[in-house]
Amino acid sequence: MICFTPDLCFCLLTQGCKVNQYESQALREAWCAAGMTETDDPAQADMVLINSCAVTERAISDLAKLTRTLAALCPKPRIIIAGCAVEADLERIAALPGVDEVVRQQDKTTPGLGLASRPVQSGAHFPPLHITEYHRARAVLKVQDGCSHGCTYCIIPATRGASVSREPAAVIAEAKRLAEAGIYELSLCGINLRHYGRDLTPRCDFWDLLAAVDAALAPVCSGQMRLRISSLEPADLHAKALDTLAGSRLVCPHLHLSVQSGSPEILRRMGRGHYSPEDISGFVEELRRIWPVFGLGADFITGFPGETEDHARQTSQVVQGLPLTYAHIFPYSERPGTAAARFPRQVPGHLRRQRAKDLRALVQDKRQDFLRHLLNLPVMTVIPEQTNQGVNEFYVDCQIETTSQLVPGKPVQVRPVAVIQQGLRVAQTDPADQETLS
Repeated sequence: MICFTPDLCFCLLTQGCKVNQYESQALREAWCAAGMTETDDPAQADMVLINSCAVTERAISDLAKLTRTLAALCPKPRIIIAGCAVEADLERIAALPGVDEVVRQQDKTTPGLGLASRPVQSGAHFPPLHITEYHRARAVLKVQDGCSHGCTYCIIPATRGASVSREPAAVIAEAKRLAEAGIYELSLCGINLRHYGRDLTPRCDFWDLLAAVDAALAPVCSGQMRLRISSLEPADLHAKALDTLAGSRLVCPHLHLSVQSGSPEILRRMGRGHYSPEDISGFVEELRRIWPVFGLGADFITGFPGETEDHARQTSQVVQGLPLTYAHIFPYSERPGTAAARFPRQVPGHLRRQRAKDLRALVQDKRQDFLRHLLNLPVMTVIPEQTNQGVNEFYVDCQIETTSQLVPGKPVQVRPVAVIQQGLRVAQTDPADQETLS
């Protein structure tokens, strides 16, 4: 076991999802508060902790490459692996070259990692991970962990366990702390937001939480802060969702949906038969009345076992019918330990890749149309993440033309100038007008 002493220098490397990013920030704050120092250079660290991902087999391969690289450093830092990969294949991860120690998910909050002594401000069953600031311009706030559903292609229920929710009061308190720390964009994230609140008393759902956070922050932060929602289940798109979004003063006009397939049959095989593509289309049409302009992203998997050309065409039709502004499209990859890896009628790899390529081309055309449409807007708001680069409220990457020095994380109002390869080129408006978010 490594000895966590104040003179220790550590390096944190984070793979995978926004939940991992949040947990790494919680570790960073705890260790720095204990007197430890952080470095971005693994070669200068006494210890490197990798917060790992296991969503695909490739993620495990990338982890193995990284540990080999770290093991070759001189002097060699002590290498510790935490995160989902440890739960997915403990023996394999522990045996990777150079790995000195592995940390199970439940042990992230033990004294050894320096978190258990921190005040617990959440529900009795939610891990005591907390943050007061963020190392990136746009912050992540974890409100839920785990998943109790069990899609046939997904390993996450095995690596993170059943769904657990953070008490609304704890979420609101942390959101206020981050606002006071100067965070201008806050993304509410979880592994499966559809399950939020089912384990709480009184029972609630994610839309109740969003409304509560919005109501708590808007009186003091309206015009100075915005909220973003991480990936949503299509089954969570209903009248209550529309009402909540319509009543919000802080939520960005942007949603990201975990669609996965446009074929009802394939959705059932995925274990996702609790929604239909028609449900999504209907919701999006209603959403236009609330947000005349909005960003819309989605996840899709191509070549799932049993997917035929007809099934693939159904997905293409759904993509064509949705006003998508971007999409994450992945050829199906067998994940050991999942039911789908044992399904018959596995689709040949070249077909999986070709179908993904075809969908990406459809989405790219839609993205270009959306970007050209944004050129008609008189003003938008960008939060710089680095010099002259940032993201607007519609989740579009922007290159900023400005004569002043931009502060990462501090929003600027801009006007769109041109469509470029990575998104938009925009020009900063009069800095004297930079008082509030649009």
